[in-house]
Amino acid sequence: YMKIRMLTFVIALFAISLANAQSIWTFDKAHTEIRFSAIHLVVSEVTGRFKSFDGKVTSASEDFSGSDIEFTADIASIDTENERRDNHLKSDDFFNAEKYPRLNFKGKLVKINEKYQLTGNLTIRDVTKPVTLDVVYNGTVKDPFSGTPKAGFNINGKINRFDYGLKWNALMETGGAVAGPEIDIECSVELQKQG
Repeated sequence: YMKIRMLTFVIALFAISLANAQSIWTFDKAHTEIRFSAIHLVVSEVTGRFKSFDGKVTSASEDFSGSDIEFTADIASIDTENERRDNHLKSDDFFNAEKYPRLNFKGKLVKINEKYQLTGNLTIRDVTKPVTLDVVYNGTVKDPFSGTPKAGFNINGKINRFDYGLKWNALMETGGAVAGPEIDIECSVELQKQG
């Protein structure tokens, strides 16, 4: 009986130490940009961003290896600096912001041979698919004004919008698509440590 009690105590201590070892980081929205781009008329590029987003990173390691990532962006906040185009993107031809107000990502930051990848499930509209994005970890510093630890990352990758039901596909006379199917994702992320 004494051994069982001692074992239970050790397990409880181990669980507490694991919980304490994990740190929570949130997005510093003033210093984070969630950008995307697509080919337009075959010859040029249109860029945009999400102005409203949220998420957190749960990390048990100083270098963020193995961290759990949760992220969401509000479709209504899409901004390509053209109101007509933004409204089209929010329509059922693309995101359908009214029915599907957010895109969601849930995944893990993996470190392989000093290189980082973000792998997980991306949900757009009612479609969830696995994605892998390349990540550069720029390091962690203390904010000189607040003393809060900050960490910086660059995230890049591609998805095919057709995979997520964003299927609007007008063609030009020459046969090329008005808007290309491949979407480039490019994010500059600054995290701030909580607590």
